[in-house]
Amino acid sequence: MAQQPMTTPNPSLLRRKRIDTSTDSHGLRRVLGPGSLIALGIGATIGAGLFSLTGIAASENAGPAVVLSYVVAAIACGFAGLCYSELASMIPVAGSAYTYAYIALGEIVAWTIGWDLVLEYAVGAAAVSVSWSRYVTSLLGGWGISLPPRLLASPFETVALPDGSHVTGIMNMPAAFIICAVSILLIRGISESAKVNSVIVMVKLAIIVAVIAFGIPYIKTANYVPFIPPNTGEFGHFGLSGIMRAAGTIFFAYVGFDAVSTAAQEARNPSRDMPIGILGSLLICTLAYVSFSFVLTGLVNYKDMLGDAAPVATAIDQTPFGWLKLAVKIGIICGFTSVLLVLLMGQSRVFYAMSRDGLLPRMFSQVHPTWRTPWYSNLLFMVVTGSLAAFLPIDQLAHMTSIGTLLAFVIVCAGVMFLRRSAPDAERRFRVPGGAVIPVLGILSCLTVMGSLDRLTWVRLVVWLVVGMAIYFGYSKRNSILARDA
Repeated sequence: MAQQPMTTPNPSLLRRKRIDTSTDSHGLRRVLGPGSLIALGIGATIGAGLFSLTGIAASENAGPAVVLSYVVAAIACGFAGLCYSELASMIPVAGSAYTYAYIALGEIVAWTIGWDLVLEYAVGAAAVSVSWSRYVTSLLGGWGISLPPRLLASPFETVALPDGSHVTGIMNMPAAFIICAVSILLIRGISESAKVNSVIVMVKLAIIVAVIAFGIPYIKTANYVPFIPPNTGEFGHFGLSGIMRAAGTIFFAYVGFDAVSTAAQEARNPSRDMPIGILGSLLICTLAYVSFSFVLTGLVNYKDMLGDAAPVATAIDQTPFGWLKLAVKIGIICGFTSVLLVLLMGQSRVFYAMSRDGLLPRMFSQVHPTWRTPWYSNLLFMVVTGSLAAFLPIDQLAHMTSIGTLLAFVIVCAGVMFLRRSAPDAERRFRVPGGAVIPVLGILSCLTVMGSLDRLTWVRLVVWLVVGMAIYFGYSKRNSILARDA
């Protein structure tokens, strides 16, 4: 029987867990070193945000200045990443921002961010699977294999049939398929999943370097003019507001280091290795994003990428290297697979942590007797995320993920400041420099990017959180371990 966490008796909504009693392994295997954690971060970070959303954000919001959008997002992520690193070195357990909030800010805040993370990872994985489907379709098309168009698009999208007519899609079947396949791999075990991810990450980085190196000679400088297209008169459509809106759109591309923190309970030396994994993956991915987006918008005019979920394939068509086109498509497909692996892993670990604390039914914290994975959580999200992937378009999925990620970052930054006051003597193997300056800058920068997102995205977030509150007050509040022991 897993040892129950000790509590800080408090009947209020702000009852908190204690730091020194939240590190029990609860059956998960500690098998991940710093290299594996960096690979997990890169695996989750470099994916749809780079290979698909770059084109969408450039064509709809920022033009060639999408490069600056990646810099804006990276700055906000850098502040948040430092805060994540401090908390991960203090609280080396599964659950990421959910667990940090439970210890720093109390149960109701923890539930809110946990429920938010469930949305973030589910919708993020669904968005990536849609891009995976597009690239697979492009690859098969090059081999003369055509799949039924209506089984490649959501009911909210229009597709062209071979006879030239246009109809709405039925479901994105390949997107749902890859969600199921990756979920089964995760159920099989974290060690096996990490090994597969590490191989895929090496392939993905090699492809990025190849595209940059072979694409630079074919850049058309005219595609950079104007670098910042003038605003159309509507907020978020080019100009400065477009750069900010694009930063919000592609922000979920930086969710990788967030996902690294969900694996803290499976790290061999979490106090040392978690900051290395979080900051190392963030640095590598930022350099890749800025370089890659600059080359991509130089190869293809941003106007020609409107609605293109596979812009890299379009960009490579501007070069004479036939072998590179094939290699890039295969590499990107592999890369998307690694993103899905880490996002689905993070999702199940957050749900596992919430279940372990009594906020969700206990079955979701049960570990498979042989594979030592939270397999009920994996199965649940295989169905939920697979359904989102099958029936929603990528642009709506991306916006929903970004706002969930940003909210998580705000709470983590606030948690650092609160724990500095409430637990000043707790061991911190990594400490954010500059006192409260960086956490405050993290909060402000993330809130600024959140403010640039459209109203419908905010409405969806509010509805999701309202549903979460209904579940909390209807079930979680009275079944919480802290409530039972208070």
